[in-house]
Amino acid sequence: MATLVRDRAEVAQSVRDLIYRAGLLLDDERFRDWLALCAPDFVYRIKVFSPEINRDMTWFERDVPGMEATIDLLPRHNTDHGRLTRHATVYSVDLEGTDVASAVTSFVCYRTMLDGINSHMDSGETQLFAVGKYYDRISVAGDEPKFLERTVRLETRRMDKGSHYPV
Repeated sequence: MATLVRDRAEVAQSVRDLIYRAGLLLDDERFRDWLALCAPDFVYRIKVFSPEINRDMTWFERDVPGMEATIDLLPRHNTDHGRLTRHATVYSVDLEGTDVASAVTSFVCYRTMLDGINSHMDSGETQLFAVGKYYDRISVAGDEPKFLERTVRLETRRMDKGSHYPV
């Protein structure tokens, strides 16, 4: 019994480490390195609930090739050069059998302006960009955990420049 509890604790810690490492890579705009933390059949979604239509809306959905194409296009997007910084807290990690874990993580994402040119924000100013939760499914079958899917459930429904970057 003690071995099973230790193994579950180790799996849960490896999942938390993966989620926090992913946040650091996204903060550093190392999107290819972030994508390397994902399984080949990974799917990324951004969803939000609309009370006006009483439905979930899917704002963004990509598989690995779609995310690679999105990352390739990031330098071509019109941007205000704001930097996004994520603060995440893993609320729960649950095992789904022996090979898959699910995790719920609350996050806030801030944007700090770097240049202040053509922006309503001054250089160096930081504002709240988005609030939500990550719902992750993670393969824990191999030596290193890998994201199988991430659903970003936003509370924020009005996004400004920078919304084309992975949250």
